[in-house]
This record gives sequence, C-alpha cells and structure tokens, in this order.
Amino acid sequence: MIQPHDSVIVRTLGHIVIPVAQLFGVYVLVFGQHGPGGGFVGGVVLAASMILSILIFGINAPNSVLARKMLHGDGLGLLIFAGVGGLCLIGGGQFLNYSHLQIPSLDEASQHYVGILLTQLGVAVDVAVTGVSIAVSLSFNEDEISLDEVTHG
Repeated sequence: MIQPHDSVIVRTLGHIVIPVAQLFGVYVLVFGQHGPGGGFVGGVVLAASMILSILIFGINAPNSVLARKMLHGDGLGLLIFAGVGGLCLIGGGQFLNYSHLQIPSLDEASQHYVGILLTQLGVAVDVAVTGVSIAVSLSFNEDEISLDEVTHG
C-alpha cells in the first residue's frame, strides 16, 4: 500500500498544488465547450490531483477524503449522462438533442449550455472515478487488505 510521504517540503507543496490542480480541472470542465478541454480532460486533471493527494498524504489521511469518496461513485457519471439524454427524449427530441431538454424557464441557448455542461460533468465523474480506482487498486499487493476495507473502514 502507498505510505504517506515524510518530507515536509513535499507535504507543504501538496497543500498548495493539489487545490490549484483541482480548481484548474473544474475550470477545464466548465469552459471546455468554448476551447480545448471538456469532460475527459477535466476528469483526468481531477483524477491526477486526487492521486497526487493519495501519494503524498496516504489513502486514509483527511486530505484524501475526496479520493476515498470518489471510489463510491462508480456509474454516477453514466447516470448523469444517460439522465440528460433521457430528459431530451422525454421532451420529444433525440437522445442528447439539447433543444428538447425539459428545464422550465430556460431559453434554447441556456438549455444547450446546461445540457452540454451536465453531459461533460458525467464524463468527468466517470473518468475521475476510473483513474482514482485504478491507482488505488494498483497500490495494493495481493497479501494486503482489500479496497473494500479502505473505503468502508
């Protein structure tokens, strides 16, 4: 299992770099439809920041609580993505045709923006969960405790 890093310099830089990386990941996610980025890239940056937190502080540290909670989010991104598509279908359009997204009191341009943002959020959640779960599962040897014991105990 990954042991917490014992260097004061690394831990101090981790306290600075990790929140900045997470903020950048959210920025890339939210403004991805206007330039390079989007759900996949934002999810990768968020996953990398959470993996960095696990590497620096350890999986059971209070600083890694977001990474531990992300391990419970398997399938949540797919539900968000499919839910937005289903709302478009209920509105009488095609799957992910945001013109038919049923959100009261929004004009068509706002419906497009909210629809794109929600689908990109679903992609980002799935990418981040997958990245963190791969990194955590690779950190255990066969004779060590299981991933379930880390997330539940």
